[in-house]
Amino acid sequence: MSTENSATEAKGPAVADIAAAEAIMAAPSGVAAAAPTAQARDVNLDVILDVPVTLSLEVGRTRLPIRSLLQLNQGSVVELERAAGEPLDVFVNGTLVAHGEVVVVNDKFGIRLIDVISPAERIRKLR
Repeated sequence: MSTENSATEAKGPAVADIAAAEAIMAAPSGVAAAAPTAQARDVNLDVILDVPVTLSLEVGRTRLPIRSLLQLNQGSVVELERAAGEPLDVFVNGTLVAHGEVVVVNDKFGIRLIDVISPAERIRKLR
């Protein structure tokens, strides 16, 4: 064991961390830094858990010309592209996250999730 290593070990891990940080900062630009420690990779989700998001359900869609739109009045029926009984799409901030069916809970509408899109699949669709 060299005297430099034993002096660093004797002063504790803080000195070793400072030495490692100085070595990384002294590296020439363009040289990759060391991989982050396990603690640095841990993500603290607590900071975003209270951020509000918009959850919306889509029963179906259709396209129609403005002429037809202007002719709509009370009692008009607009046919959607989705068949009756098909699951609804569940979106969070405009991103499809699940499919579900309408249920009634305490005299209010709700949705029972049938299929949740995996995070990997959602990321794949973004590309």
